[in-house]
Amino acid sequence: MMINKLSFEKPVYVLAPLAGFTDLPFRSVVKKFGADLTVSEMLSSNALVHNSKKTLHMLQKSALEDPYSVQIASSSIEIVKEAVEILNTHDGIDIIDLNCGCPVPKVVGHGSGSSLLLDLPLMGSIIQTIKDTSNKSMTSVKVRLGFEKKNHIEIAKMVEASGADFLAVHGRTRVGKFKADVDYDAIAEMKKAISIPVIANGDIDSYKKAKWVLEHTGCDGVMIGRGAVGAPWIFHQLRTGEENISNILKHEIIMEHYDKMITFYGQHGVAMFRKHTHTYSKGYRGASKLRDEVNRISDISEYRGVLDDFFKNGTLA
Repeated sequence: MMINKLSFEKPVYVLAPLAGFTDLPFRSVVKKFGADLTVSEMLSSNALVHNSKKTLHMLQKSALEDPYSVQIASSSIEIVKEAVEILNTHDGIDIIDLNCGCPVPKVVGHGSGSSLLLDLPLMGSIIQTIKDTSNKSMTSVKVRLGFEKKNHIEIAKMVEASGADFLAVHGRTRVGKFKADVDYDAIAEMKKAISIPVIANGDIDSYKKAKWVLEHTGCDGVMIGRGAVGAPWIFHQLRTGEENISNILKHEIIMEHYDKMITFYGQHGVAMFRKHTHTYSKGYRGASKLRDEVNRISDISEYRGVLDDFFKNGTLA
């Protein structure tokens, strides 16, 4: 019996998949401190079918990630079916999510990601194929408002009609990439047009903004991506309703993230954590000096010591 672990009785807080950022260490930290759902980085269905070691490594999850969603991309019904059959053999996955929103040319050029918004019957068939093939408890879809122009209501209705259990929508068209203003009114219209849960996404970069988006759109949850990079405590704020986060908690979260990176990546985790150090230190006194310093450190414990000292004693500029 498949148990549905994601309840929409109250707003759900979801970490969006972000290539290069939402890896296992980051997801596990976000999950521990308040996210209801985490999603893998986007996986190519083709790579899954061809048994890519790198892609299979990306499937790994933390024990905390429960429920856990794996996002796939593809423009082929046959390949999707094969990819889902492979995912069926992996325990610990609760949701398979189809990416119909990625605007990156490499993905769009293959006909997947937001390209599927140009062919809604194909998108519908792929969703239906996932739903029919999957042994997981839920199927979800991530979309944008359209490709060049908005046809968001049509998209929402196709997603629902194809059997998806819920929908996440990034409130821009593909042409809008990540720069155009997010159309929260259009997200609200999608929510009204269908009966499955809808999760709002796009430029949600603070506790206040998340609360406003939930109220304005009437959505069943918010999905936060870039707004959580450098500030994963946004999920703690939403879960507890405490807008102000102490430096003590920030310090704890940052150190836990570093330690998890080292556990997962070993020595390579040091170099990988530099970009996170840059985002975490924004707004702190001495941030640029810290960035210079860590760029020259490759020893695991030396890096940890510098980080620990800076964030334990750091003050905001």
